[in-house]
Amino acid sequence: MLSLKMAFDSRALSALDFPRITAALADRASTTLGRERALALRPSDDAYRIAQELDEVEDALFGVSLSLGGIHDIRELHARAGEGRVLSGQDLLNAAYSLDGAMTVKRAIEANSRGPLRDVGQGLGDHSELVRRVLQSLDREGQVRDDASPRLRDLRKRIEPLRGRIRDKLTQTLEQWSEVLQEHLVTIRRDRYVLPVLASRVGSVQGIIVDASATGQTYFVEPAAVTQLNNELTRLILDEEAEVRRILTELSALLAQDSAVPMTLSTIGELDLIASKAKLARDWRLNRPEALADGLYDLRGARHPLIENPVANDINLGETKLLLITGPNMGGKTATLKTLGLAVLMHQCGLYVAADSARLPVVRDVLVDIGDEQSIEASLSTFASHLKHLRYVLRHAAPDTLVLVDELGSGTDPDEGAALAQALIETLLQQDARGIITSHLSPLKLFALETPGLKNASMGFEVTTLAPTYHLQVGQPGRSYALAIANRMGLPRDVLARAGELLGPEAGLMERMLGELERERRELGEQLETAAAARRDAEAELGRVRHERETLESRRNEMMAEAAQKAESLYADAVERVRTLRARAQEESARPRVMQELRELRVQAQKARPVPPKREERGDPIRVGNKVDVPAYGAQGQVLEMRGDDLVVQLGLMKVGVKRRDVRLVPEAKVKAPKPSFVGSAPSRFDNELQLRGLSVEAAVEELRAAIAEARALKESPLRVVHGKGMGVLRRTLRDYLKTDKNVESFHDAEANQGGHGVTIVNVKR
Repeated sequence: MLSLKMAFDSRALSALDFPRITAALADRASTTLGRERALALRPSDDAYRIAQELDEVEDALFGVSLSLGGIHDIRELHARAGEGRVLSGQDLLNAAYSLDGAMTVKRAIEANSRGPLRDVGQGLGDHSELVRRVLQSLDREGQVRDDASPRLRDLRKRIEPLRGRIRDKLTQTLEQWSEVLQEHLVTIRRDRYVLPVLASRVGSVQGIIVDASATGQTYFVEPAAVTQLNNELTRLILDEEAEVRRILTELSALLAQDSAVPMTLSTIGELDLIASKAKLARDWRLNRPEALADGLYDLRGARHPLIENPVANDINLGETKLLLITGPNMGGKTATLKTLGLAVLMHQCGLYVAADSARLPVVRDVLVDIGDEQSIEASLSTFASHLKHLRYVLRHAAPDTLVLVDELGSGTDPDEGAALAQALIETLLQQDARGIITSHLSPLKLFALETPGLKNASMGFEVTTLAPTYHLQVGQPGRSYALAIANRMGLPRDVLARAGELLGPEAGLMERMLGELERERRELGEQLETAAAARRDAEAELGRVRHERETLESRRNEMMAEAAQKAESLYADAVERVRTLRARAQEESARPRVMQELRELRVQAQKARPVPPKREERGDPIRVGNKVDVPAYGAQGQVLEMRGDDLVVQLGLMKVGVKRRDVRLVPEAKVKAPKPSFVGSAPSRFDNELQLRGLSVEAAVEELRAAIAEARALKESPLRVVHGKGMGVLRRTLRDYLKTDKNVESFHDAEANQGGHGVTIVNVKR
């Protein structure tokens, strides 16, 4: 429960219409206990407790659905039982039902909540023994059951048969007394069975007169034959009543002795208040505020919770300590001021606030001067009443308070009022107070333009329709529109013209400047809206393009994966066949045929080997071997070397050094290093070029060994081995192997224009 320390002035709460908030909260309570708490709710300045209460409301909104209907306020019953008084069966039944309902709520919280409501629910006590005893002893109407005690059961078993015997005996007497009876029936008077006898014949019967009718025409006589039986019945009934009272006394004592009842009832009131806060948040579409420790106020889409169809506004107080709202009456200035005040009060009551989002500090007090309050008893005028409140504001204003002053400087001479208002604002700024001030005084608008911490604002107003828009416009002072409204209302033109003259050039200049500012602001707003719409369209188009690109990229990756898997499978099959053929090649007779087949398979395997996708790079993807156009020489050539941004290009018989930026890639030309024709080589289908770039050292050596063996078997030489330059590791390893292969006659680097150190020419023995 929130702290009830009275730090907030009750007059300020009333001025901000806060009692209407608590009344709306009370209307949503399910119990008297919750309604009392709602009406007594006051703001707290305990930041930790405020956050805890907001957590509880959030738990009630999204965690546990609290159902508290049917739980009564039994505080009075518990107090009466504590005084030793015997409660009626119906009172005891109401107490039992209420405490049973409280235990049901506790079970629901324990089963569904993992949040703060679980801690609150710990205050609900265990009253199962009391509830069990009451429900066992009383029926639905609050009457004591026959089996409430063995003695009561025995008494009631004896009473009913005795009643039957008495009725039977009186029925027999009816025939004997038929001539003296007023009616032919058996009735009960003063808990005794009797017969209605005519007053004129009562002396002719033997019995006891028990009662008489209101008219005196009938006496109710107990025949002597049933007197003894009636006496027995009376004794049993008295014993029954005594036993019933004993049982009710015992149950009342059980209620009085249950010390957990007060805490349970207090917790029910607290839970009902939390549930009411959650209902209010749903009904009014409120949102949870966030507490700030730096004294900043930041509300987005804030609205007055008590106004039907309110206009939402953004309110921000930070570097701007005081917001000065000016403009005509009925424009929404006071409503905006109250919107901020109610948001602060609701937040500090653990309530959600009427805003799309709200970031608020925890203040010590809200200092308010709102409305025309005239004290008749104190003989104070409206202006004097304002001064009284302003004195209180100045005395208590501080960084941890919120100041809300409506119509500052009104009720007196405008010049003196403006001077007094400016002095008050200067003092509030020195006290580092934050808040909203509304006024009609033009000098304050100029003062706000050049005063740090104070900013002009106004409420939107449509001159053509004389209708306010209720939109807060920060940074622009408000116009009075007095002459415009007067003109619209049809005042004579000469009167308006004279009024304009009396205003003087300075006042007219200010109104024109404000009008020009308003026009520019409106045009800028339209431009911003157009730009925002264009940006939204561009963002939507960008999103569509990104989605399409992601879809294409995903499909490309899938296709690449499928192709790589297929190529890997083909490559593995080809390698396996190559191994088989190599084994068969050990037979001398089959060697030529096998070697020819092996060569063809090897070519197929090289083509089927999966090639990893090239990494996307920025700029022109120029590589060694590419054909490029060199505009400076008017010729095209092949890239021989790359040294950063410096290229070596073969232009005919000449090698030239150029910059990467000075050449253009010729994409349509697929450049292959020319295969040399060696003197003495016989025409053959054998591919004498072996590409080893990109392979591991082990794989490259294995490929080279196989290629040399095939070349020897097919009598093909020389063999062109392309291994690239790089760091030279692969080149050295391959050459170390060539020195050990008995099928190699010699080897050397290729010519510079044929690959240089990146290619090794291997002469195979024939």
